[in-house]
Amino acid sequence: MYENEKREIIHAALEIKAGGLISLSGGNVSIRKENGHILVTPSGLPYEGMKEDDIIVLTPEGERVEGTLRESVDTVALIYIYEHMPHVNAIIHTHQPYATAIGLIQDVFPVVVTTLANVTLGEVYVAPYSSPASIDMGIQTVKHIGDRRAVILKHHGVIAVGPKLKDALYAAVYMEDAARTYLAAKAAGTIAEMTADQIKGAVEVHKTYGQK
Repeated sequence: MYENEKREIIHAALEIKAGGLISLSGGNVSIRKENGHILVTPSGLPYEGMKEDDIIVLTPEGERVEGTLRESVDTVALIYIYEHMPHVNAIIHTHQPYATAIGLIQDVFPVVVTTLANVTLGEVYVAPYSSPASIDMGIQTVKHIGDRRAVILKHHGVIAVGPKLKDALYAAVYMEDAARTYLAAKAAGTIAEMTADQIKGAVEVHKTYGQK
């Protein structure tokens, strides 16, 4: 069941691992299908050896449909996000260091490079601390993400979302690149933020990115 989607999930997990957005078996990747089924990575399993059969399939209520391994400990939060954000069909949770660092020193990650606007659709907000593996993690995400495709979880990491898995993956990866640039510039001097019109233009132009 859902073999292609499971391969895509594993590929995304390996991408965030290769990009330094997680260490060891941290974070998780999940998608929601048209029928409401949720596919999620297992808890504590290294991504390098993960197989399609290791991905767990759940009902929207969290009941097991397929899989024998224990699902991600954050699943209760993921289910809450899917339930309250009907336009979201993919979630990637990371512990990416640079974006997380921004959440320790301020409440908003402003847009300073076009790539951030391209993938998150604007500045990224910081949600108050919520315990990992709790529904509060989902509640704070929904409350603070707004119409963006990512939110920083204070003292924890990042939740990136999208209508498709590729959108969530791009949001997480390019957000970390932007965070590196932002912190380097902040250490060197005064930050030059993009204007509202510049941000809007960057969001629009990215809609034509890639192949049809």
